[in-house]
Amino acid sequence: MTTHNYDHCNGEVAVVVVPLPAQGHLNQLLQLSRLVTTYGIPVHYVGFTNHNRQAKARVHGWDPQNSSLIRFHDFQLSSNLVNALSTSTDDVHSTSKFPAHLQPVFEAAGYLQQPVSTLLWALAEEFKRVVVVHDSLMGSVIQDVRLISNAESYTFHTVSAFALFFYIWELAGKPLQLDDDDVPKEIPPNEGCFTSDFSDFMAKQYTYLSLSSGRLYNTSRSIEDKYMDLLQKLPMNLNKKLYAVGPLNPVIVTGKRKHRCLDWLDKQPVNSVLYVSFGTTTSFSGEQIKELAKGLEQSEVRFIWVFRDADKTPGVEEGRRIDDVAPAFEERVKDRGMVVRDWAPQLEILGHSSTGGFLSHCGWNSCMESVSMGVPMAAWPIHSDQPKNTVLVTQVLRVGIAVKDWECREKVVTASAVENAVRRLMASDEMRRRAHELAGRVQGSVAPGGVSHLEMDSFIAHITR
Repeated sequence: MTTHNYDHCNGEVAVVVVPLPAQGHLNQLLQLSRLVTTYGIPVHYVGFTNHNRQAKARVHGWDPQNSSLIRFHDFQLSSNLVNALSTSTDDVHSTSKFPAHLQPVFEAAGYLQQPVSTLLWALAEEFKRVVVVHDSLMGSVIQDVRLISNAESYTFHTVSAFALFFYIWELAGKPLQLDDDDVPKEIPPNEGCFTSDFSDFMAKQYTYLSLSSGRLYNTSRSIEDKYMDLLQKLPMNLNKKLYAVGPLNPVIVTGKRKHRCLDWLDKQPVNSVLYVSFGTTTSFSGEQIKELAKGLEQSEVRFIWVFRDADKTPGVEEGRRIDDVAPAFEERVKDRGMVVRDWAPQLEILGHSSTGGFLSHCGWNSCMESVSMGVPMAAWPIHSDQPKNTVLVTQVLRVGIAVKDWECREKVVTASAVENAVRRLMASDEMRRRAHELAGRVQGSVAPGGVSHLEMDSFIAHITR
């Protein structure tokens, strides 16, 4: 592991970043690391070897290998440990589409407590202050912070302020009286969003929230000011400082292009291509894949479809698929469609002028990237925060349409439903106008003087006080 010279930081402050080992979480905290280093502060990014490698390989818009201020601490994940945990966390009765296959890795992450503690004590001797920014689901791993006099921790939330508030609000028995305009007509309940194993895991990790000095959120007050204010009113956040510092992804994409789909996009008309991707934790049934393929074909819309199976455990196995799109389908749509079976540069695709819509699971990374690039969404929620994000995107921000209602989550989405949603989305100039307008606000929020930029300045000023 390379040792970097941090003399220009005067040994004042070091930041330790501790993500949950799942792609959406790894990515956001790596993006936050990039932001922190722009202030000349060294960052220590902690995780399992495979997941650190994955985070670096998949990050968009910049190359973490070029940053001398980010140091990756790689810890080995034992496959024996994962296998042992797999037998004890098998949620066989769950009907949730939540990726239960990742649960053993989440449980195994608890074993990072000891090596992370060793790192914190070592840094505490070298720096005046050690600041830990940890995923909200990694609280148990950093609990030894309270024993170190010159260390403090901050909780990082990887979901929208909207989804987080309504999740906690429902869980706590709806303690706050809300105005009618604060609550969209139908907020999907927490039921069906998670397995019971994961709900128990969250509850355990949330018991450590009281240890942190504040909270950080990958959102912008330019779009979620109301829900940031509501979060501040929750009992768990009283006397805590909340910082909305997003979007964390770059809002202007530059750099070398490596993927063939970008060359293909260059040849398509402006706003003509639908980008189709359902994230890293979702695998559809063969029946659903066929209906989706048929719907895309019938829509006659240009598209890029990222078609790869969900990430596996304990490492990352790229390109495995539970089913396949028939070669005949690809042959029929070859003049207007591209099927991508490997990792795709999502941020670059969304930032391309030819991309005019995004058919998505509505994970928060995807939502923030789509919003910041001005691309309207067709929302197809599957688990976790996605049903609530769908309401935020479609009813609150009004930059998307719903393909699938959450109450119909057990049903297959038919080809005709896909076709109709895709056509509606791609034909809506009004929605595209709103998306571009919203993107302007969000991009402005991270520019110097913008609200998110000022909140990041405030956070940095606080930890370097």
